[in-house]
Amino acid sequence: MQTSDQCLTIRYATAADLPAIVEIYNTTVASRTVTADTTPVTVEDRRDWFDSHSLDRHPIWVTEHDTQVTGWLSLSVFYGRPAYRATAEVSVYVAATHRRRGIGRALMREAIAHAPSLQIHTLLGFVFAQNKPSMALLKVFGFEQWGFLPRVAEFETHHCDLVILGLSGLDGTAL
Repeated sequence: MQTSDQCLTIRYATAADLPAIVEIYNTTVASRTVTADTTPVTVEDRRDWFDSHSLDRHPIWVTEHDTQVTGWLSLSVFYGRPAYRATAEVSVYVAATHRRRGIGRALMREAIAHAPSLQIHTLLGFVFAQNKPSMALLKVFGFEQWGFLPRVAEFETHHCDLVILGLSGLDGTAL
């Protein structure tokens, strides 16, 4: 599966993309507003996470521009219990040099379009309240605030509130 839009290609991630995925992820660690990791991760740290994804159920997509990975989106198992099988956690990361170019939106469109074939009807995003770009991105796609956990992340200089955003009915069923 590949789609192109003005030199931007979206495709399923392969193991060869893992170093670029990790590099993009690590650019967000120092900000203390995007991820709860406090030190950069390694490719080996993320290998099990990558391997836990599958094309038919919980894929990872990457965007490419001129053969360079510029962003990625993963759909991950939520909570690991059978009753939650139709729910997935969505994570989106874009390379610093390619932000504000519509990559996050393109990846979200891809994930939402594929949700029914993946048997996913609910997407959840866990976003620090201070992460305004991610909050705005999810809200553009109709995500609503479903939960708020004040001061649950503790960093060296500050705490972050965690906002749980949700979007349901992706498989056309009204719950």
